[in-house]
Amino acid sequence: MSSDPHDDEALTWAGDPEPVETPGSKSRPGADAEPAVAGGWKVVGKPGRIATAPADHRPGQLSSVALVTYGILAGIYLLYTIGWLIAAQRATGAPADIVGGAMFTVGLWFAVLSPAFWIAATFWVTRGSASLRARLLALAVGVLVLAPWPFIVGAN
Repeated sequence: MSSDPHDDEALTWAGDPEPVETPGSKSRPGADAEPAVAGGWKVVGKPGRIATAPADHRPGQLSSVALVTYGILAGIYLLYTIGWLIAAQRATGAPADIVGGAMFTVGLWFAVLSPAFWIAATFWVTRGSASLRARLLALAVGVLVLAPWPFIVGAN
């Protein structure tokens, strides 16, 4: 490697002070040098390696396939919500008594909100899962279970 002083020029801003190097300022590898810290701070522990995650497994980052799959499933759940809303507006078989009518109305609103509840519960229950397989399986089961059959069949 060449030690051209212009190699580090891209790493500095115009007007930055030039670092002053003294002959004894560079530490030898393996030497226990005290790290430089700002005043009022104290270094605790020994210098060592910092554990980093492998480049192919970063926490919180989804693969493209998983992201597209989540988008497709979210679209299906949105269509299910619209289907249940249309089915709830068509429903005419409400009981005549007050308690039965209230229970029927609450049931219709729970049916409309059930896809959103399913997604929220799935993400909450599988938040600590190491793989995405459990989350995708739960969302796929929800696609089968929550289908708006009154809307699909066309029942009034």
